[in-house]
Amino acid sequence: MKKITLAFLLLIITSCAEKEEKSVVEKIAEAHGLDQFEEIEELRFTFNVKVNDSLRTSRAWTWNPKTNMVTLTTPDSTVTYNHKTEASENQQTDQRFINDQYWLLFPFHLVWDEMDWEHTEEATAPISGDSMQKVTVTYPDGAGYTPGDVYEIYFGDDHIIREWIYRSGGSTENLFPATWEGYKEFNGLYISTMHRNADGSFELFFTEVSIE
Repeated sequence: MKKITLAFLLLIITSCAEKEEKSVVEKIAEAHGLDQFEEIEELRFTFNVKVNDSLRTSRAWTWNPKTNMVTLTTPDSTVTYNHKTEASENQQTDQRFINDQYWLLFPFHLVWDEMDWEHTEEATAPISGDSMQKVTVTYPDGAGYTPGDVYEIYFGDDHIIREWIYRSGGSTENLFPATWEGYKEFNGLYISTMHRNADGSFELFFTEVSIE
């Protein structure tokens, strides 16, 4: 009787463990601090793009995820709107917001967004040439501002993203590989503050990051 009871308990424990097993995209999101995101009241960051040592873009954002209020500050103007209810009236600004915070918080979009994904346990990263795991993410037609986009994400056993390839509209010709580096921790969120292409002529980076 004792053996039967023990076997039964082991079966229950095994069954529960299988049910609680997280997907690889959930593990990536959590490794970057997803569990802390719901505590955020305000997120500030400046999105910058430099090409050949020339600063081409610099946009400062303030976002309250709980109220959906967003403020964009540039050298020329300041725009405040509600991302959920006023996006259509502020489409150009909203497109920039989606793009900029996507680079900042992409690991969380792996569980926030509607997408298909495929996991490859061993692949060669495009810039370093290192062997890493890969997840290929495909956005469906009609999703967001850039439907059909594909991202090939390269990460280690710690589930931290190290490189990716962006394929606009799913193209297999116009590929954009970039690093994920310069990681810093902000109130439990683990954020990559620097992205570079292979020769370093392109840099996309974040400054003045503040999370409350």
